[in-house]
Amino acid sequence: MAKKKTTKKKSTVKRKTTAKKSPAKKKTGARKASGLNTMTYSVSPELAAIVGSKKLTRPQIVKGLWAYIKAKKCQDTKNKRLINPDDKLSEVLGKKPVDMLKLAGLISKHIIA
Repeated sequence: MAKKKTTKKKSTVKRKTTAKKSPAKKKTGARKASGLNTMTYSVSPELAAIVGSKKLTRPQIVKGLWAYIKAKKCQDTKNKRLINPDDKLSEVLGKKPVDMLKLAGLISKHIIA
């Protein structure tokens, strides 16, 4: 006796097609400032001597601090992550070399809300 071979029929399920979305529109114009970028802070006289102003936003303070560090060549030549403070910078950061990731914590003491 010969066995009948049964073939399975493939089910044809129609899938729903999703409507294609139009490409996202690009925003034009200036970005709306928010958060830390809009708040101005008063800074201590020691930090003001470095960054050059008494009232700045937090990003401007950090930018001014890095401009001073690079201009006075306070970065360690072998390990660029270390900041070797000079006389002015030591009033803000302390006398010992400081890791650059600790700068935010050290300057927060000199920022007055």
